[in-house]
Amino acid sequence: MRRREFFRVLGGAAAALPLAAAAQQPAMPVIGYLSFTSPQERPTLLAAFFKGLEQAGYVVGRNVAIQYRSADGQSERLPALATEFVNMRVAVIAATGGEASARAAEKATSQIPIVFTVGADPVEAGLVAAFNHPGGNATGVSLLAYELDAKRLQLLHELAPRALTIGVLALTNSPSIARTLSAMQAGAEANGQRLVLLNANSESDLEAAFASLGPQGIGALLITTSPYFEGRRAQIVGLAQRYAVPVLYPWRDYAAVGGLISYGTSFTESYQQVGLYVGRVLKGEKPSDLPVVQATKSELIVNLKTAKTLGLDMPTSILLRADEVIE
Repeated sequence: MRRREFFRVLGGAAAALPLAAAAQQPAMPVIGYLSFTSPQERPTLLAAFFKGLEQAGYVVGRNVAIQYRSADGQSERLPALATEFVNMRVAVIAATGGEASARAAEKATSQIPIVFTVGADPVEAGLVAAFNHPGGNATGVSLLAYELDAKRLQLLHELAPRALTIGVLALTNSPSIARTLSAMQAGAEANGQRLVLLNANSESDLEAAFASLGPQGIGALLITTSPYFEGRRAQIVGLAQRYAVPVLYPWRDYAAVGGLISYGTSFTESYQQVGLYVGRVLKGEKPSDLPVVQATKSELIVNLKTAKTLGLDMPTSILLRADEVIE
């Protein structure tokens, strides 16, 4: 299905109404769905968003409309896309895919309500005043992804105890990179691990980063939380297999396409919450009165097929804790 057709199917049901009937209906509120990567790439998350909307009493095409704007993995496009929604006077902006989307929406408007998903601490990032009382026009869900990095390093230590030099694949131009490394450093020192930051701000950087693993003596790799990496997960998993390196990923989607092991928050649960909050805002509640929700459910996914390909024996301690084992 082509991209335009995909969006037409999702948001264009109202267009099928006869003109006379449509004229009798009051104007439906419009949701501006701002995303770092195309919603088409992760339909399960969009379905979860719709489920949350329905919990609040809204069905796209029946009593609410939706417009999509995607940066296609290019964060510099987000401010202009957010401004489009402001000019369209949407009722609420769902800023998905991380801090960059939320920040672009907040800079574009202080009036239109915003519901976001971010991996960082939104208070530390300056997106809200406090978790319980966000203030301003924004609230949403914090995945607290960076707080999980210490646990990810511990899992890598269990998986590959002899790998004491750990590569950290990251966007070095990310505004949250300093917070990410700071959160990881204490955990690495406790495990006797040394961290090596690998820049991956472009596709050529990704190839170069993996090619540098051997020369730098890196025995295992951790992929940091990033919508940019999410959109390139097949490429990253393919590189990990080519260079035969144990890699721990932040989300389930990586393990589903052949990644060795993943540990992270459940995205579907978080996007459902965003949909629910958008619905509550449409009913008249203010973002400033809706506490930022902290995601609590984490998933450990193990791909035994990939482990066998790499010649790795998956530790029993990890298998016993796994929420899902892919064979």
